[in-house]
Amino acid sequence: MASQIPTNFSITPSDRIRHKGQQPYVVWFTGLSGSGKSTLADAMEKELFRMGLHTYILDGDNIRNGINSDLSFSAIDRSENIRRIAEISALFLDAGIIVLASFISPYQEDREKAKAIIGADNFIEVYVSTPLQVCESRDVKGLYKKARAGEIKSFTGISSRYEPPISPDIEISTANTSKEQAVKKILEYITQRCIVGTLPV
Repeated sequence: MASQIPTNFSITPSDRIRHKGQQPYVVWFTGLSGSGKSTLADAMEKELFRMGLHTYILDGDNIRNGINSDLSFSAIDRSENIRRIAEISALFLDAGIIVLASFISPYQEDREKAKAIIGADNFIEVYVSTPLQVCESRDVKGLYKKARAGEIKSFTGISSRYEPPISPDIEISTANTSKEQAVKKILEYITQRCIVGTLPV
């Protein structure tokens, strides 16, 4: 297959950064189902929105029900799911948007590949390390119960492994950290990396 020759468009990523007055990046929330990933992503987006920044949340609802609806939960398809999410995130970055990605993303290798696609400088890994028993106690959708009964195959944390991040940028357990405290911690980290504020024109 012939390689694609990229088109050099007039507006560059740097132009979009200056136009929006923000540095785009990806906050990647990983953890078990029920750990609080989506809750934190939602709270984080509200705060960034309040600050006047341009954001978008990617999660299972808008990815698994759309572009990745053809994928199963096999190990191979889980890896492909994360690869596609990383590529989508990279496009959002190119557009100058701050991405909040909330996915179990159980395998260390896949998260490393996602970081490589997105770019290490733009990738902030947040490990939501809420214990399994706490996640099960929050089983609003009854998924853990079904997994324990064998009704759901390859369920992460029960019949499929989860590989904790080796060195996440931030680790938060929502079992002992409030939503407000968690958002503050993430924002403080991002501020220290100097990628929140307006950039000079």
